[in-house]
Amino acid sequence: MKIDSRVLPELQESFSQFPGFQLDNLEFSRGLLSNPPLETSKYVKITHRMISNAVGEMLVKIYEPIGRNHDKLPAMLWIHGGGYIMGHPNMDDVLCERFVQAANCIVVSVDYRLSPEHPYPAAIEDCYACLVWMTNEAKTLGIDVNRVAIAGASGGGGLTAALALMARDKGGPSIIFQMPLYPMLDNRNTTPSSYEITENQATWNRTNNITAWNMYLGEKKEDNELSPYAVPSRADNLVGLPPMYTCVGQLDLFRDETIHYVTQLAQAGVDVEFHLYPGCFHCFEVFVPEAEVSQRASQNYLDAMARALHP
Repeated sequence: MKIDSRVLPELQESFSQFPGFQLDNLEFSRGLLSNPPLETSKYVKITHRMISNAVGEMLVKIYEPIGRNHDKLPAMLWIHGGGYIMGHPNMDDVLCERFVQAANCIVVSVDYRLSPEHPYPAAIEDCYACLVWMTNEAKTLGIDVNRVAIAGASGGGGLTAALALMARDKGGPSIIFQMPLYPMLDNRNTTPSSYEITENQATWNRTNNITAWNMYLGEKKEDNELSPYAVPSRADNLVGLPPMYTCVGQLDLFRDETIHYVTQLAQAGVDVEFHLYPGCFHCFEVFVPEAEVSQRASQNYLDAMARALHP
């Protein structure tokens, strides 16, 4: 059965009209994700900074409440999506502003290096460098280092999961919460849902996923070469990771790997809140933000972050 007959009616039009990512034309596909919002919130201040990474400098965007007092605020590192090969912080301006207002926090969004120009470990190294920078600069940024969370969606969700593992194994910086939304966790593409989502107009399908993983991993494709910092689903020890919130659509290619990771975390004693949305495809709340299910899903994760940062 094709999944288009199972998509919720309020999401049908967007699903049927999406042109699909053509990863053999990466410039075109990156263009689909490059448009920044037309207007930003009058309640949130956005600052651009250049910080050091392993090869020079990278952009970070800092979002904070306008008119904030001198009290330290909790902070969240946001990692944009795009299958490790596309995306830019600009595309998530509205979402980062919503996190600022919902959780009364500072959000730092990192412009990590993309594959295939910069394959693994460039992206995760950049994310870790940003996490270290924002905690080291906590006094200047007005961040409470005892309340730092990490979050991201899709490929950014995979990097979020990897970053939680890396920060644990390196002994810091301290993270109290992780939010990898519908994360890209497993390069093996052997789950039932990875075979289920094949339509060209799907917002992320099997062909895209195989291609993107090959671009990201580069020459490191053999099982014995793959670190859990590259492929989080391969981690054999999840004990001691921060509590997690995640969600995924039932018609998302990442459904089964997300469910498997959630199960492993719960068995390792990590607290997890998990939501599965029937009739919803990958990134549904981004592509159809006005739909009732999209508003409900995004409000759920905004509320979860607010609870985590203000326990």
